Amino acid sequence: MVVVGVTGHRGLTGDQARYVAAQARRLLTPLADAGFAGITCLAEGADTIVADVILALGGRLISVIPADGYRDFQPAAHRRDFDRLLRCSAEIRRQDRPTPDLASLMAASRMLVDASDRIIAVWDGRPARGYGGTADVVDYARRRRRAVEIIWPAGAVRRTPKPGAED
Repeated sequence: MVVVGVTGHRGLTGDQARYVAAQARRLLTPLADAGFAGITCLAEGADTIVADVILALGGRLISVIPADGYRDFQPAAHRRDFDRLLRCSAEIRRQDRPTPDLASLMAASRMLVDASDRIIAVWDGRPARGYGGTADVVDYARRRRRAVEIIWPAGAVRRTPKPGAED
């Protein structure tokens, strides 16, 4: 079974989210007949969008929880989706870390990459805005010789994140 890791930006616009969902469906549909799994940290944005596509195509969802308190680390508006996707997960992998921080998020991303055959990255191609951002995860995946499929709408610009955001 092919395992596809998912990483990417948060705070996508509606148009960006629709583009990401369509491109994820295009990339994952060929895997559906043979069966596949997708592994994600269930963060708001790219992780959640692609997780929903994985489930819609009958894929097996594997969730990585970076630390205790990770749910509360999510934006309040995202917690309902987080809980729903966690309930739909075929497997949940938890790191033994006391609190979510940039180091625990990057460690979870390394765990995700190491468990994957290939990666889907919702990434604008720019440097990370903080340690453990999407660019860092893509760099790690490439160093681990994972195939990386980049999804990003041509000409799109990322929203400015809240202070402390790592994507």
